Amino acid sequence: MSKSTGQKNKTQVQWSSPSNIALVKYWGKHGQQLPRNASVSFTLSHAKTTTRITMEDMEGVAYPAVDFTFEGRQQPLFAQRTVKFINGLTDVCFPFLKGKKLTIDTQNTFPHSSGIASSASGMSALSLCLCDLEMQCNGTTIYDAAFYRKASLIARLGSGSAARSVFPGMSVWGYHKDISGSSDDYGISVADDVAPVFKNFHDDILIISDKTKSVSSTAGHQLMDNNPFAQVRYEQAEKNLTQLMIALKTGDLEILGKITEDEALTLHALMMCSNPSYILMEPASLEVINKIRKFRQKTGIPVYFTLDAGPNVHVLYPHEYVAEVKKFIREDLSQHCVNNHIVEDQVGDGPQKLV
Repeated sequence: MSKSTGQKNKTQVQWSSPSNIALVKYWGKHGQQLPRNASVSFTLSHAKTTTRITMEDMEGVAYPAVDFTFEGRQQPLFAQRTVKFINGLTDVCFPFLKGKKLTIDTQNTFPHSSGIASSASGMSALSLCLCDLEMQCNGTTIYDAAFYRKASLIARLGSGSAARSVFPGMSVWGYHKDISGSSDDYGISVADDVAPVFKNFHDDILIISDKTKSVSSTAGHQLMDNNPFAQVRYEQAEKNLTQLMIALKTGDLEILGKITEDEALTLHALMMCSNPSYILMEPASLEVINKIRKFRQKTGIPVYFTLDAGPNVHVLYPHEYVAEVKKFIREDLSQHCVNNHIVEDQVGDGPQKLV
């Protein structure tokens, strides 16, 4: 239920929503935030965004008046994006927002715009809040499958990868012939279809750089339109997803690791052969990748890497090897991180309603 703030016609909601890390990447889109290929991701636990919206009546406004702060401060660029997103939804999706004032405050547990899918956690948290407000205005509070499906659809309109963040464990976004219920419009949960080893899989994120990326993901997706390898890539992603889903069901760590690493390197290769080309990995990213491969070869421990569209490296490994891998990270990899900054994370339970 909403929390009363002591004033008439004032409703407050608050949700936290996690980031996610794609194993098979989506890169390239069309239409209104629709993917060129399906993707699958781990939903994380600690890397998340918390968003609070206070809604109240306001006379004389056709579209909602938005007062936005990020971590308690004014952020004009974030505010502009949020206002544009909400205004674009008002007529078709959320007409109840007309004549309202929205006071929005959001905060992250990790650096934004550095390649940890902050738009995924941010847009999914915002969308969950908006869907919650709509439901409460309609006099219901049923957080069922239909609620989360709509939240996923709305989140997708703000950030494609956000469609996957509203589900616990693992989720797929994008139509794939081998995955029942999959859709380009919204994500679906596949958490029940994975082996136990992946239920508490670890993802320690090495913050190689906490600076804003030189090229946004939006710009990167657009460059795929003229990338000479685009069609081959989309076909590769479809085959990789078929194989990866089998590995997830059977618990095949070796196949999962190989596909996941190949996908990460393919993503960055696509950036390097775009026109104009660009490089988001740092020298330290490559140092870490090489060290992970050598450690795996030497010890036989199934530890793997992936990257999103940025320089930071995600170290993926099963829970049973947590002591050995964390020692390796601490002694051999942390030196490559900004101020030894590591976000220790793992597969999580999805979004949480806080208010």
